[in-house]
Parts: sequence; structure tokens; C-alpha cells
Amino acid sequence: MLTSRTFLKRTRAGAVMKVVREHYLREDIACGAAACEQCGQQPGEHRLEAQPSGAASSLCSAPHYLLPDTNVLLHQIDILEDPVITNVIVLQTVLQEVRKRSAPVYKRIRDVIANPEKHFYSFTNEHHRETYIEQEQGETSNDRNDKAIRVATKWYDEHLKKINNEEAIQVILLTNDRNNKEKAVQEGLVAYTCEEYIKSLIANPDLVDRLACVSDEGIIIQGLKNLNRAVHEDLVAVELLAKDQWVAPSSVVLQDEGQNEDDDENEEEKENTLKSSINKNMLRPSGRVVGIIKRNWRPFCGMLSKSQIKEARRHLFTPADRRIPRIRIETRQASTLEGQRIIVAIDGWPRNSRYPNGHFVKNLGSAGDKETETEVLLLEHDVPHQPFSQAVLSFLPKMPWSITEEDMKFREDLRYLCVCSVDPPGCTDIDDALHCRELENGNLEVGVHIADVSHFIRPGNALDQESAKRGTTVYLCEKRIDMVPELLSSNLCSLRSNVDRFAFSCIWEMNHNAEILKTRFTKSVINSKASLTYAEAQMRIDSANMKDDITTSLRGLNRLAKILKKRRIDNGALTLSSPEVRFHMDSETHDPIDLQTKELKETNSMVEEFMLLANISVAKKIHEEFSEYALLRKHPAPPPSNYDILVKAAKSKNLEIKTDSAKALADTLDKAESPEFPYLNTLLRILATRCMMQAVYFCSGMDNDFHHYGLASPIYTHFTSPIRRYADIIVHRLLAVAINADSTYPELTDKHKLADLCKNLNYRHKMAQYAQRASVAFHTQLFFKNTGVVNEEAYILFVRKNAIVVLIPKYGLEGTVFFEEKDKPKPNLSYNDEVPSLTVENTTFHTFDKVKVNIMLDASNIQHQKIRMALVEPKILGSDIPNQTTELSTNSEPEKKKKKLKK
Repeated sequence: MLTSRTFLKRTRAGAVMKVVREHYLREDIACGAAACEQCGQQPGEHRLEAQPSGAASSLCSAPHYLLPDTNVLLHQIDILEDPVITNVIVLQTVLQEVRKRSAPVYKRIRDVIANPEKHFYSFTNEHHRETYIEQEQGETSNDRNDKAIRVATKWYDEHLKKINNEEAIQVILLTNDRNNKEKAVQEGLVAYTCEEYIKSLIANPDLVDRLACVSDEGIIIQGLKNLNRAVHEDLVAVELLAKDQWVAPSSVVLQDEGQNEDDDENEEEKENTLKSSINKNMLRPSGRVVGIIKRNWRPFCGMLSKSQIKEARRHLFTPADRRIPRIRIETRQASTLEGQRIIVAIDGWPRNSRYPNGHFVKNLGSAGDKETETEVLLLEHDVPHQPFSQAVLSFLPKMPWSITEEDMKFREDLRYLCVCSVDPPGCTDIDDALHCRELENGNLEVGVHIADVSHFIRPGNALDQESAKRGTTVYLCEKRIDMVPELLSSNLCSLRSNVDRFAFSCIWEMNHNAEILKTRFTKSVINSKASLTYAEAQMRIDSANMKDDITTSLRGLNRLAKILKKRRIDNGALTLSSPEVRFHMDSETHDPIDLQTKELKETNSMVEEFMLLANISVAKKIHEEFSEYALLRKHPAPPPSNYDILVKAAKSKNLEIKTDSAKALADTLDKAESPEFPYLNTLLRILATRCMMQAVYFCSGMDNDFHHYGLASPIYTHFTSPIRRYADIIVHRLLAVAINADSTYPELTDKHKLADLCKNLNYRHKMAQYAQRASVAFHTQLFFKNTGVVNEEAYILFVRKNAIVVLIPKYGLEGTVFFEEKDKPKPNLSYNDEVPSLTVENTTFHTFDKVKVNIMLDASNIQHQKIRMALVEPKILGSDIPNQTTELSTNSEPEKKKKKLKK
């Protein structure tokens, strides 16, 4: 027995059952090779031929066995079933993954293994003493499995060399994972992609036709004809087109020139123009919609395009979301609705019509009005923002509210501690507070105290259901859409200073090197001694004259936070960058009068470190107690191809960025500095942020990959913001049950219901981010509307075939500068994809080059206002470069001017 794992499981009858899982290793598992005399195989046990008689390969002339990884087996099962492919080793690791991911493929591979003519052998590597490996701390399940496959391949390679054969038998690892293949080659293994190997079979060229076309980019569907009346977010059936009809994603950026009646007439012409400039190697699988499985229509916000025909009742509605087609509606109110933001619903899309038919639903108000535009962005991003119903409000505590003696029986009284909160200016929903003090034994006690929202929101009532539906608080530039009613968010749950409040406390005993000696969790009552801003807390820490208890506590916290941060970074945690902006509003008009990037202080990092530490500590505790039902948060490692743009950009500045692991990425980013270009490192970190995957919530019983890539933590959750995140409320409930401070309920230990909840939380979190970005974009437009034309320095983030994408550090603003415009002379453009650069006439632009741009607002289209940018420096000689435009739209999702969907 190697390992033993014990956990508790609740049966359907409600009883608690103890489960112990033991993992045994053996030395007598046979390799399956007929020529091997070491393994002591029984007659009929061997499957692999003594002299492999498979098809001849130009890549490997020696006799060989094949060892496919999971993705090859999943996607290339048609190839593996072909009679030509024989002598294949199928690892237990691979079989287990295939069984989880595709029952039909699993059945097919089992049938192939059972066929003696195919000579397929299933090797139980997970129970062989020399091929089993443990999952290391911080390692994802996927990475562990890839490593297990490489370890087994290496074992076979060395094991087969001991066989007394005329010619040594090689083992070829088949993998389409670029990273896995590179590591295999570095370890001295023979590894090819499935395509490389199949194309090397000289005598069997017809096998190439059976290769599955596997692409991370999905299927491209381009053009109205191929879309076949499908609307964004519809579930569709797609037919793959012949290869000569495939298209490619273009590096050409298309300008938005407004929509005209005849736009769709030119659709084919636009597509042909794009096709003519495509490199054949860039072609991707393309298809056409052949059926709508499920419509996902919703009410759409937008504006009416009034018909030019007098007395006409039929008009076109242009949605705010550019991915939605225009909708034909009938209305007698066209004159009244012109210039208004309205809501329209689709009724159907006749086969012979260019546009779907719909009807008018509601008038939201005048376009451009701040309240109206805020309503539009909330509706378009599906943010629940209606006032809380009476049914919800009926579950709030009756006022006046106070802590009773009965409450104190179940809580630890921590009001004597010098607790304080540190938050942004104007924050009223204070989730967290901290303290640090020295103990009599010389160690330090550090506490993170979190608002006990779960005390007020009980499972299953109307207040709980509404909070779960909303999922998160949404912060707009001038508005906050609360997840819970204001009585809780800004009053009873908010850890304001000088009032008694319920808290859930995570308290550590640490030594002076920030090493945790003890951890405990308790429901408590605290009384915060100060509600500070980041700037106020920083001023106290820096002041030589202040030596009060609050300041002493802050200094202790800050010193420990620096040690914790260094330790995290040393372990491979990433420090990325994203330009965030802060608006300064006019006190009367509430319009933005200044726009600046946010300045982060030491105290920002101080609070962050202890929030991270609390989240990790709680994650370990709830998973220890509820291994199947813990609500956790993971951050998947990006696929290697995500980093291509970062690696190329760094290479253009003679810098190397390694992406083998988070640690390698963090280390090379730290070293990627240029004394004459201090902002370069920030730009690289901004690009690195764009390469990342989205972090998501999940139920531990439904996934075996817990790793958080960005934090380099093997386990993580959200515990520290229950006022604004529903996930934290669930985590509070799990932790309360774990420490016997509260009772459980059926939904809390139902992993399928928790998985459904996580799906909604991930969706709400994503839409909240989109809404926040749209709000920033709208207020940025308001700022430049009042400011007028501005010239500012910018840095090139991306180079396209006809444009450059720039970042203006002063405003945290990103936009596109175009070098060609419709109906104007086109300059000579030369694009180099290898080392991203664009030559315009005699001037070459590289990633990270410094330029100066002219910025102004174009409000000619009131629904889709644009920030227009024109290049000021460097001046391009010999060409009349147009007044280039870029769009900063209030619709935050990526816009595709080519009409395409991905399956």
C-alpha cells in the first residue's frame, strides 16, 4: 500500500459513511511484449508482437510500439481502429481519462484492445511500482497525467532495451500537446504528433484522410449565407465545409463606418477581399449552419432606424450589440422613438427575409442620457438590478437591531482587539478587518475578520434565493448594484468603526518570519477601532510620530505581508498588470472631469496578502472536512499557444520569456527589464495578463484539478467578501458546519446542485466584469466629450496588418490607430508576423514602440460613439495618412466585424 485517503460521505438516506481509499503498487505487472522473458507473462497475456510488423515509417525505420496520450486516443480513434495501426500500448492513465470524457470512445478502444489481431496492450501503469507517480504540490492533474505518460514511455524504452532482440524496439509517444512533446524530447524520448506520424507512413497515404481535424479555435462560420439566420448564442448544428472553402482569422482590423441599408449587399465583396490576402497556412476549419437546435433570443436594447419612406410603418431596429442582426419591426411611433433607446424582441426569421421580424417592447429614454445608457449596459449584460421585492425584504432583521446575550453564547468576544479596516475611499460595504498583536510567548497573533453575512441570510428563504441569483455585487463608475439589500451591505454586515458587528474570524499564530504555527476559525463579535482608506493607512505606517495601537498593528501587518508576498512569488505566483482607471466627478453635474490610472500603495498589497492567506487556509479546512462538497476556485494553466504573442513581443526587444510553468514565467518577467525603457516590464505584464485563462468556481467532488495557476496555490477559495460575492456565503456555511458553529442542510452536501450554483456564479461574475468595463468606456467617452482634442504619448501593444493597437498609460486607455480608410488613397503597408512589425511607407512600427496620438470623441453615431485616434508622431512621409479611428464601445465583449460564429 502506498497511500491512504480517508473522507466522509453522506448517503442518500442521510447517514454519514466513512470511506477509506488505499492505493497498492505491484512489481509483477507485465509489459505485454511477446519477446520479454523478464516479466513472467502467462500464455495469451502478451499482446505486443516480438517483431512489430506495422506500417513502415519514414520517421522511424526501427521496429516500434506506439504509445498515444489521452487527446490522441480521444480524437484519433478512427486512425487507431484502422488495420494498419498495430502494436499500441494503452496506459491505464489514458484509459481512465478517456472513460471520464467519452463513453463511446472508451467502448471503442476496449473493443480494439480485445481484438488479438490488433496487438493492443493495456498497461496498468498506475499500479506499477516503477511507473506510478504522485501528484506534486501545485501541479495540475493534467500536468501530472502528462508526466505519468512520459514516465511510462521512458520505462518502456529502458525495459525493452534489455530484451535480446536482433534490433532494439523503440517506443514512440504520440501527442498533439506541444508542451508535452517538447518535454518528452528534452527527456530523450521519441515523440511525434499524430499527424507527423501518420504522414510518415509511406505505404499508406490514404490514412491521412482519416485524421481528425482538431483545432482549439473551433469552426469558423463566415458570412450571412453560412450563418443561415442563426443569432448570437443560438445552439446550432454545423456542417464542415470542403477544404477549398475554408477561411482564416484575419489580422486586418475592419473599421466601423456605420450601418447602411446596403451593407449586406457588400458582404460577399468584403469576404472576397479578405480571402485574397490570406496565407494558405492560416486556413482553419470552416462550416455553415444547417439547423437551429435551440433559440436563445432575449429582448435587445438599441435604436430605431426610421424608414425614409413617408408614412411607413415598417422600420429597422439596430441593436446595441453588434453581433445581433438588425430587426424589422412595425410601429406607428417611429417619430417619437427616433433618438430613443428602446427594447425590441425577435418574433421569427422568415426564410426569404434578410432580417428577422420583431416588435417594440419598451422605451428606455433618450440616447446619450447617463441614466438611460446605464440601464442599457445593465440590461445588455444581464445584470439583475430591479429593486428588492417585499418578499426578499421581509427576511431582513427588524430595526432597531442589536446584539443580544443569546447571540454572545455562541460567539467569541473579540471586541477588546485593536481591529481596523483598510478600503478604497467612499467604501460603505466593508467586508474585512485585520489585527496584529504580539503574544506573551513572543509570537504574533494575526486575525482576518470577515462580515458574518451568513448569520443574516439563512438557506432557502427569498433573501437567499435572490442573493444566489444575483451572484455578485456589480460596481459601475457611479453606481453599485448590490447583491444584498442596503440594510445589510452598508449597515448591519458592514464592519464599520466603533460599532459592534458579527464576524467570522480566521486567526493565526505566527512567528516573526510569517510562518503559521496554529490556525483557528471562530464566529465572533468585533468592534473596529478605525475605518481607514489605503492612503490613510499608508500615512500611519510611514509617519515617524504615530505610535498608537492601530498604527503598531498596521506596521506589523505590513512587515509580515512583505514576507508572505516574497514567499508566494518565490513559489511561482504571478505578478501581472492591468491598467485600471479612476474618474474624478464634478460635484454638480456628476460628469467625469479627470481620468487617471489607479495608484497602488503598499497597503493595497498588505490587505491582499492576508485576504489570500485567509482564503487558502479556509479552502484547506473545508476540503479537509467536505472533500466532495467544498466550493473552491481554480485558475487553469493557459495552453502554450496563448503565450505566442507575449513571447514574440519580448523577442522583438531581445528578451526571452519562458512559459513552461508559472514559476518560469514569473522569473523571466522579473528579469525582463530595460534601463532605458522602464515601462517595458509593465507592458509585458499587461500582455501576460491577456494570455491568462479565466478563474472559475467549482465543486471539489466534480473536478480533480484544484490548482490555482496565477497564485501558484494547490487549493484556493473565496471567503473574504460575503457582502459582495455569494460564493463566499456558501464557503462561510461550509466552514461553520466544519467547526460545529452551524448545522448543514441538504443542498450544501449535494455536489450536483453545488455544480449548478457554480455555473451561475461564473456567469454572473463574467457579466459583471463586462458591465464594469462598459461603464468605464461610457464615462471615458463623457470625459473626452468635455475635454475636447488631446495629444498624449502611447505605446504599441499589438501590430496588425493595417493598424496598430496602442495603450495610453496616462488614461489606461487602449485604442486602434488605422492606416487606411475607405475612399482614400491607401499607403504602402508591409506586415511581418514573425517579429511583429508593420511598415507604413518608410516608417516601421514594432510592438512596444513609443508614439504620440491625437484623441477625440466622435459622437456622429449616438448609439456607437467612438474615440478617434490619429497618429501625431512619428510623422509618416510620402503618404496622406487619414484621420484614423478607433472605437471604445459601451459594449465590452470583443466585436467581430466579419460576421462569424464559433461552434
